[in-house]
Amino acid sequence: MSTTPTISWPEARSARTDQSNRSDQPVRSAHWHSESCAPPPRRVVVADDSTKAATAYQLACEGTALLWQGDFHNARQLLQAMGRRIDRKANPARPDATPAESFHLHRRARGHRARVLGKLLVLLEDDHSLTLRRAPDVRRACTEAYGPPRGGRAVSLTELLGVIGAHQWREKGVEVPALGDGVRVHPHYGVFSPVRGEYVDLVARAPLPSAAGGGLAFDLGTGTGVLAAVLARRGLSHVVATDISSRALACARENADRLGLADRVEVGGPALYPEGRADLVVCNPPWLPARPTSTVEQGVYDPDGTMLHGFLHGLADHLHPGGEGWLVLSDLAEHLGLRTREALLTAITTSGLRVTDRLDTSPHHPRARDTTDPLHQARAAEVTSLWRLIPD
Repeated sequence: MSTTPTISWPEARSARTDQSNRSDQPVRSAHWHSESCAPPPRRVVVADDSTKAATAYQLACEGTALLWQGDFHNARQLLQAMGRRIDRKANPARPDATPAESFHLHRRARGHRARVLGKLLVLLEDDHSLTLRRAPDVRRACTEAYGPPRGGRAVSLTELLGVIGAHQWREKGVEVPALGDGVRVHPHYGVFSPVRGEYVDLVARAPLPSAAGGGLAFDLGTGTGVLAAVLARRGLSHVVATDISSRALACARENADRLGLADRVEVGGPALYPEGRADLVVCNPPWLPARPTSTVEQGVYDPDGTMLHGFLHGLADHLHPGGEGWLVLSDLAEHLGLRTREALLTAITTSGLRVTDRLDTSPHHPRARDTTDPLHQARAAEVTSLWRLIPD
């Protein structure tokens, strides 16, 4: 039987004075939680407003976690100061590196940054509250992300800030012009947000196959349910949306209900394909064949292109006669040397499919114009395409 991981720390041990050799110190413990599945730190010290950034950075680099017991805003400032130290010590980009090497070096640097900053911890109480000075009320945000309170838990401050940010996005929503002026979808924590609207616009303007008029569509890997909603608004009488994530399924159902489409959008999972055949099957798989390091990264990284190949291999067996499959995919992986166009086309043909048309669009997100991004050259050249596929 698996047990919930815990962390423990002597109450008197701090980042300023290490009294770990004393045997009479009272020891406290708390359950450990990490959305990225990081293991609980083996050594924990108490940190507060008197803790210097240099000390915190050194301890974190050595693997020691710091449990914050000071002012909440000071904790955020300490996190920023630690981040600046990481950036100053980062290895400069290699001018002779291939795009693939640059990508892997970038991912390694981001992983190191996440591990070091993830060593600054906070303690959530039994009701998800945060009892630090000037701390915001995080109970609702934590309940949305973690579910109902089940006792106190220690989490990294970076994770908690992500939970708070996700709650704000969920409240505000993301405007989707393809659904109408001012219409928004509301992403949940851990569900990829449709802030990159170009793939949504492709699905909104691609010509529907003649068999799909008023028919059945599948939306595979639905996430927030945004593409399922676009298809329903375009006249598909019934859309079955699937996802492997329970958070995504709950999010898609809520958005369908908000948009008044609950009677036309059916949400289910965790299988990639639902049973039966459809007139139109749409799939926007993760763009990059690499391993995700967190829940939300599953919308971007797909190890070995598993979802992409699963969609292609199953498409012919899930289409009605005259039906189409729409593969919506960025070519960023090709510019980074992680996949070739030839490999993609080979995967299509070996799945018994052929391409009847392709619609292209360029990204509009700010990172495509950020010249300081180590992957800027690849991002600037990126094209997102909607491949119209039919059985050969």
